[in-house]
Amino acid sequence: MSKAFPEVSAIQYEGPGTKNPLAFKHYNASEIIDGKTMRDHLRFSVVYWHTFRGRGLDPFGAPTMIRPWDDFSDSLDNARRRVRAAFEFIEKLGAPFYAFHDRDVAPEGTTLAQTNKNLDAIVKVLKEEQERTGIKLLWGTACLFAHPRYAHGAATSCNADVFAYAAAQVKKAVEVTHELGGAGYVFWGGREGYSTLLNTDLKRELEHLAKFLHMAVDYKKKIGFKGQFYIEPKPKEPTKHQYDSEAAACLNFLREFGLMGHLKLNLETNHATLAGHTMQHELEVAAAAGALGSVDANTGDLMLGWDTDQFPTDIYLTTQCMLTILKAGGFTTGGLNFDAKVRRESYEPIDLFYAHIGGMDAFARGLKIASAIRKDGRLAEFVRERYSSWDTGLGKEIESGKSSFEALDKYIMKKGESSPTGSGRQEFLENLINEFI
Repeated sequence: MSKAFPEVSAIQYEGPGTKNPLAFKHYNASEIIDGKTMRDHLRFSVVYWHTFRGRGLDPFGAPTMIRPWDDFSDSLDNARRRVRAAFEFIEKLGAPFYAFHDRDVAPEGTTLAQTNKNLDAIVKVLKEEQERTGIKLLWGTACLFAHPRYAHGAATSCNADVFAYAAAQVKKAVEVTHELGGAGYVFWGGREGYSTLLNTDLKRELEHLAKFLHMAVDYKKKIGFKGQFYIEPKPKEPTKHQYDSEAAACLNFLREFGLMGHLKLNLETNHATLAGHTMQHELEVAAAAGALGSVDANTGDLMLGWDTDQFPTDIYLTTQCMLTILKAGGFTTGGLNFDAKVRRESYEPIDLFYAHIGGMDAFARGLKIASAIRKDGRLAEFVRERYSSWDTGLGKEIESGKSSFEALDKYIMKKGESSPTGSGRQEFLENLINEFI
């Protein structure tokens, strides 16, 4: 079989001093950090959609991407070639995982039966390549947003037939994810929202979405799929408002409809900023609820108000992410999935390597820096001391539920006044982080 990337050998770790753009400066897969290898800490994943289906198309211009292995047709032969090229790339990069939408890997037919047959044909090739390379599926998902049938949503559609079609599509997607040994499955509600409330029964749509997810949970149990289910927050694009708008909104939805124990969150940096939050905020919200599952590792351009899906290269960002991920105990079924795309101007195949190497090195540095900050202990000690009044006495009584308004009124009347613990020292702490970066 001809090679898609004949000029590239397996990417090696050469250390911070290397000038080789096709080598890792910081990501050393076998290096032990806090008792685990970098490979196991970071669990890098390559996305199929941007990396192997992206063409550089935008609203103002034609496709730009040069992909010699891909004739951009919807034939099964082309889909098979694409799989072989994808696994050659992922294997040479040294990433242990990949992720896909059902419609990324196999063409849609004229009927669902034909579409499922196409998917089965390509799943066979995916399985062969997984066995050949040892690369695993981090998670699968269904594309419930691109086809015109989903113009009004999928699980939240005003048309019950569309709901049924989406259910059948997810059923198949969960089955193939299970067949491929996927560690998880993601629900991203690309059209699960509204453009105007004038034509929307919001209460009914939310209830339908909950019913849909409960059906998925039931089917997961029925077929014995042990992978983790995730829901992915995003506030806007393509709809004006999406029901899974941010981490807190997703958690509230899961609690309201009795789904909290069944789904965790798959958080994306660019989605966090579109929601008006930092990625660390979203990670902390999820972690506080015991629902931090996986991460779509990218970034957005803060001067642009849309989902630019750029590769993460900001060391402050990756350090902040890894501080929270390590504090939460690290990944189990999830990982760092590069839901990112090379720029339209970066159209040669080699640019895919440059982009992923940069992202992997950035997170490797973030991991090492976060580990060093935690070992140093000053940051954690400052936070512990700041909340020390809750560890004994009155604070401990309040937290344990042994106090009341009456008791607190009596306490403060006797004391007379309260005062802040002390300075928050934001600038001091920012300087502390800079010591390590």
